[in-house]
Amino acid sequence: MSRAPEHPVLDGMPRRLYPCTPTRLATWLDCPRRYRMAYLDRPAPAKGPPWAHNSLGASVHNALAGWWRLRSAERTVAAAGDLLDRGWIDEGYAGAEQSGQHRGKARDMVERYTARLDPYAEPRGVERTVGTHTERIVVSGRIDRLDARRGPAGDELVVVDYKTGRRPLSPDDTRASMALALYALAAARIFHAPCHRVELHHLPTGEVHAWEHSDATVARHVRRAEEIAAECEQADERFRARLPGPELDAVFPPHPGPACGWCDFRAHCPEGSAAAPAHRPWDGLAGNGDPA
Repeated sequence: MSRAPEHPVLDGMPRRLYPCTPTRLATWLDCPRRYRMAYLDRPAPAKGPPWAHNSLGASVHNALAGWWRLRSAERTVAAAGDLLDRGWIDEGYAGAEQSGQHRGKARDMVERYTARLDPYAEPRGVERTVGTHTERIVVSGRIDRLDARRGPAGDELVVVDYKTGRRPLSPDDTRASMALALYALAAARIFHAPCHRVELHHLPTGEVHAWEHSDATVARHVRRAEEIAAECEQADERFRARLPGPELDAVFPPHPGPACGWCDFRAHCPEGSAAAPAHRPWDGLAGNGDPA
């Protein structure tokens, strides 16, 4: 006996738009089983211990956001370092000594970065949540910084994303980022201003990797997001149908591989546990390995 659709579309009624974030879509692509545990299972399975590289990244992001919220005259290099120190998150480190070493490196990182910024160039948004919709999805996410700059064609917006990982980046990373393209589309619609340029600011090296999107390249990212969202929506409805265990596993198969050593839900996945050894919480720090 066939099951009626979870959300039937009646004649003359608009199609229900699927709400999502770029992170949700990326998680589905990376591993459907991890997607189920992160977004569908309730109660959600317990995660492993916090990762030190995530703590470092959050500390840096918070310091930079706080720096922009200061009055312009207070946005000094030393103020950025002080914000980093006061808001330091020390979870995941091997101990106080390791935490202190990386706090010093992170302070140096934000001070070198803010030394190159104009403290009087007010961004249009800091840690700004944006969202938009297409014919199939409602997508939202948070932009680290949204700049307003004077370009050849007049005032335009620029999406800025901070990166603190040790892996080197390139313009290809910026071009291929579906999240940045969707944020550019959302920002343009919210602020009624052109937004084609997206940038990855790699703080460990000070490098800026930029990409200029066209309407066509943004449209390609939108189509890809809609395709992934359609898969997610179908899987979500299968989950709500309360399928027997083997059938549910077939809908949400694991993708075992080296990245399983970094998975928050590794302890709940036999295939992932067998695929790669567990990493220590501090192994993603510079000099200790590469996080997935």
